[in-house]
Amino acid sequence: MRPEGRYHRPILGAARSPTSSASGSDAALSTLRGAAVTVDARRVGRGAAIVAIVALVAAAIVLFVAGADKNAQLDELHHHGVAVEMTVSRCMGVLGGSGSNAAGYACQGTYTFEGRRYGAPVPGNARRAPGSTLEVVVSSQDPGLISTPAALEASRPSWLVFLAPGVLALVALSLGALTARTWRPSAPAASGGRSAQAGGV
Repeated sequence: MRPEGRYHRPILGAARSPTSSASGSDAALSTLRGAAVTVDARRVGRGAAIVAIVALVAAAIVLFVAGADKNAQLDELHHHGVAVEMTVSRCMGVLGGSGSNAAGYACQGTYTFEGRRYGAPVPGNARRAPGSTLEVVVSSQDPGLISTPAALEASRPSWLVFLAPGVLALVALSLGALTARTWRPSAPAASGGRSAQAGGV
């Protein structure tokens, strides 16, 4: 008979303590929670610079197209403008930024050119009585393009409309050159083995 409470073979390994297992899990969890998130400042700066360059180029293109279109319209009216009589049909007050004061009036009118009747906004923001008439200049090539004689006389095609887009394009070019120079990859450093070999010689 074997004595009670004894084994005929020794136990191969000791059982793990629940306390030690729990502490190991807590340590792993704390290490996982404490992992730091590293942010590459160079990459963030590169993205911001690219966005800024794209925005500057887009704004320069929009302003350039708008300036070229304005010069083309003025040139068209100066060379192919025909004086016609426009009749005011209605006027509405336009409120200012605060909403309490009138900033001007938006009037609509009609005119006839080469047997066809056209409707268009009356140039300017002055108040005009419905049924009153005024002289306007329309393009013979594009009858929808109109202006008043005074406004047309005071406006000429000018290179100044390209000044703002030129400045924006120059800023974008400078920023692009500075960005390319800043992010140029540096030459790789010499390895430790070669340095040690050179020192021994």
